[in-house]
Amino acid sequence: MILTFSLPREWLGALPEEVDLVQRESGDVSPREWLLKEVGSADGLLCSLADRIDEEVLGRAGRLRIISTYSVGYDHIDVRAARARGIRVGYTPEVLTDSTADLVMALLLAVARRVAEGDRLVRSGGWREPWSATFMLGADVHGKTLGIVGMGRIGRAVARRARGFDMRVLYHSRTPKEGVDAEYVSLESLLAESDFVVLAVDLNPDTYHLVNYDFLRRMRRSAFLINASRGKVVAEDDLVRALREGAIAGAALDVYEEEPLRADHPLTRMENVVLTPHVGSATVDTRRRMAEVAVENLMRGLRGEPLLYEVPAGLE
Repeated sequence: MILTFSLPREWLGALPEEVDLVQRESGDVSPREWLLKEVGSADGLLCSLADRIDEEVLGRAGRLRIISTYSVGYDHIDVRAARARGIRVGYTPEVLTDSTADLVMALLLAVARRVAEGDRLVRSGGWREPWSATFMLGADVHGKTLGIVGMGRIGRAVARRARGFDMRVLYHSRTPKEGVDAEYVSLESLLAESDFVVLAVDLNPDTYHLVNYDFLRRMRRSAFLINASRGKVVAEDDLVRALREGAIAGAALDVYEEEPLRADHPLTRMENVVLTPHVGSATVDTRRRMAEVAVENLMRGLRGEPLLYEVPAGLE
């Protein structure tokens, strides 16, 4: 079994004695050269979003039976090519739903109430007057309209939290969903009516650069965009343009087209943008539980048993 990244040993649980764990001694992410060298002798692979499991890797993986990714996303894996070689692919949905939804609300509140901007102001010595009626004015959240694009597990969790702020909740997805305490509307209506637009979609050919300049200009000029789903859902150049032109009021992002985001990226110089470093699931409890699920998927795959969570057919 190959582990491509650093995990606390206790999170791996009690691995059977017959499992030979191959892991680099240092570094959070393994170099690709190391992976290409080691994968040839592996029966199981436990990887992360930082690993690109493509034809080159799979072509060297003559013994591989199971890929278990420490993530809910799997666009870093060529699932179709893996299946063609008889390799199963496990992932970790549900486990991180609530933590990610919590972060979405944190981002929403931070950009609406200018939390990060205010923090920078205090630390830099820019807060010089004790009080002013018009100082650091933000946007209300309570009673406003939230539009959720995508209504899977995370979308539903965000909708539940928004109700606690007495928000009107709209959503758009391919089809209406049952048991959702939110109003299904067209994407056009969602963009026209929402004060906050939250992206909660998977990355696939239909959602790649879904958020482009046309999408953004259809939003309210007073509205905010929040993305903690997949970075490539947003065309960042178009987002920068829309922000510069005042087409929307601001944005809060946890994911990016290329990660890590460059320190000199135009988004980093915008005060009406809140940026976090892809930490949607980054809580101790959630990351530990993700490790448990990922390891269990791996072990079940090695034993030829049903996985806890296997990437469904048709979602390659």
